[in-house]
Amino acid sequence: MKSLELDVVVTRGGIVESRHRVHAAVVDASDALVASSGDPGRVTHWRSCAKPFQVMPLLASGGFDDLHWGDDELALACASHGGEPEHIAIAERMLGGIGLEEGDLACGPHEPLASRGARLLREAGQRPSRLHNNCSGKHAAMLAAAHTAGWPLYGYERADHSVQKCCLASVARWTGLDASAITVAVDGCGVTEFALPLEHMARAYARLALAATGEAGVAARVVGAMRTRPFLLGGTDRFDSVLVEETEGRVVAKLGAEGVHSAAILDRGIGVVVKVEDGAHRAQFPALVRLLQLLDALPAELPPRLEEFCRRSVRNTRGEPVGEIRPVA
Repeated sequence: MKSLELDVVVTRGGIVESRHRVHAAVVDASDALVASSGDPGRVTHWRSCAKPFQVMPLLASGGFDDLHWGDDELALACASHGGEPEHIAIAERMLGGIGLEEGDLACGPHEPLASRGARLLREAGQRPSRLHNNCSGKHAAMLAAAHTAGWPLYGYERADHSVQKCCLASVARWTGLDASAITVAVDGCGVTEFALPLEHMARAYARLALAATGEAGVAARVVGAMRTRPFLLGGTDRFDSVLVEETEGRVVAKLGAEGVHSAAILDRGIGVVVKVEDGAHRAQFPALVRLLQLLDALPAELPPRLEEFCRRSVRNTRGEPVGEIRPVA
């Protein structure tokens, strides 16, 4: 197994001021762990990286198609969106399609993650709503799962609800773990989320990439929506959207909170995950970009938009560059 160096450093005046330790796992199309950084067996929370697998039960049940939803709704269900008007409109439409409204979402409101979304909301003199929550699409899809199955809508976000039991079963299947081996916790948006070893997270994305090569099936539909709707997956200048666009859909990724990020190299059936040990958001993009470079999924000379995520200036309060955030290697 190949050992990789993915740590990220923060410099000031040419001296390393801070260092973020990065753990990672790489699983290939044969289901084997082929490369790692730090501890690939480290157990941590998968957070929003699990979204593509959480929507699968709704697709498999036929409920998604019964609602006549398409790739827009599917991409938003997988998204950590930027809270821009286009995202809000789809989330609102999803709720309206099952006779519900914003107040039925269990997630709380927060400021849009995209700078454009925050600016437009501010200029309109409005306050963030639950629809602006980056997980509103996932929540709308979970409500749809309950609605189409005839289950109670109340408490859909709780671990003992049938919706969440289906999500856990889906995550267990794709990661290759028994459901009993997965720790269930509560995500930032208030819904059930999962903790498991990094290797199994990478394995799920490798299996997703391999399964998506088929012309039909749940995996192909999920990946197809993520590839063809990059803006809905993240938003204006958000990393996951930029990565899909710059690789022309060869790589899809899902970020999670606290420095976890998963990706699939689709044409090679490879799944990867990185976890910044201290949870620093500023380190996860450089780490994932560097990992994809080492796997030849990204070129040594990055496109400008990805270079901005890989190496970022550290600036003082006058806007002057005084250092940078970059991979150590």
